[in-house]
Amino acid sequence: MDRNLALEFVRITEAAAIASARWLGRGKSDEADQAAVDAMRKAFDSVNVDGTVVIGEGERDEAPMLYIGEKVGAKLVGAPQIDIALDPLEGTSICANGGVGAISVIAVAEKGKFLHAPDTYMDKVAVGPKGVGAVGIDKTPTENIKAVAEKLGKSVDEVTVIILDRPRHEDLIREVRELGSRIRLISDGDVSAAIATADDDSGIDLMLGIGGAPEGVIAAAAMKCVGGDFQGKLKFRNDGERERAIKMGVTNPEKSFMLGDLASGPVMFVATGVTDGPFLEGVRFMSGHRAKTYSTVMRSKSGTTRQVEAHHKLDIKPL
Repeated sequence: MDRNLALEFVRITEAAAIASARWLGRGKSDEADQAAVDAMRKAFDSVNVDGTVVIGEGERDEAPMLYIGEKVGAKLVGAPQIDIALDPLEGTSICANGGVGAISVIAVAEKGKFLHAPDTYMDKVAVGPKGVGAVGIDKTPTENIKAVAEKLGKSVDEVTVIILDRPRHEDLIREVRELGSRIRLISDGDVSAAIATADDDSGIDLMLGIGGAPEGVIAAAAMKCVGGDFQGKLKFRNDGERERAIKMGVTNPEKSFMLGDLASGPVMFVATGVTDGPFLEGVRFMSGHRAKTYSTVMRSKSGTTRQVEAHHKLDIKPL
């Protein structure tokens, strides 16, 4: 994939972030999400790729969301065929409630290199580059925490684990507390949570718990770019979800997926902050119909991470 595409994709996440940020704190999750979807879909039309959404916001009959299987991009002569995993607004409730850490995100791979994850749950574990080799999705939380502590040269009570604050995690939270490790609970946004494990300044050492499977693929792409590790195991709520996974090409629904199973080959990851968070600052609306955005652009091939601060004149170039 042409490395210049990464900067094309950041224009798309910027557009989605600005559109959804207008709904900050207004209590309307659906409207914020739809604004991000509409802006992202329109922005894709200006990029010369032949893209297929493999991780999106539902099936074809759920349009106008960016649905799985939707074709995006200008598709002009010479356009590369790529697979796209996206979330126009990761953290819809965060944005609607004026919370911390909502982002707009796109991950890109060559055709056939992303797991086509169904819209079900996934048990996840993520760790930054310094913890690679320590964790395993089939290990217990206690085993993973102890292994990460040893790898990082920390005591168990110095390890910080980030976990989604959900009733399904009561046993997990209890086990971590009984072990004596620190916990950061979040209301939403486990893509950002996974990436936080790779940031020395975040204070997060390990991510554990169950979240959305599609978000797991996006997070895996980001962790591949930064040299961390991400593993997952699908958790079906019913037989229908298992059958759907098989139809989507998951030959072994009970498999423990390693990072390379989820995202293989060269990948790109692009995200723009919608609301302020530990990963990215949110959109700033400024005087004179201007906006400022903060984004990150990652490429696995080079291992490069770029931070992009962009100033937008919305009266000249509306997004």
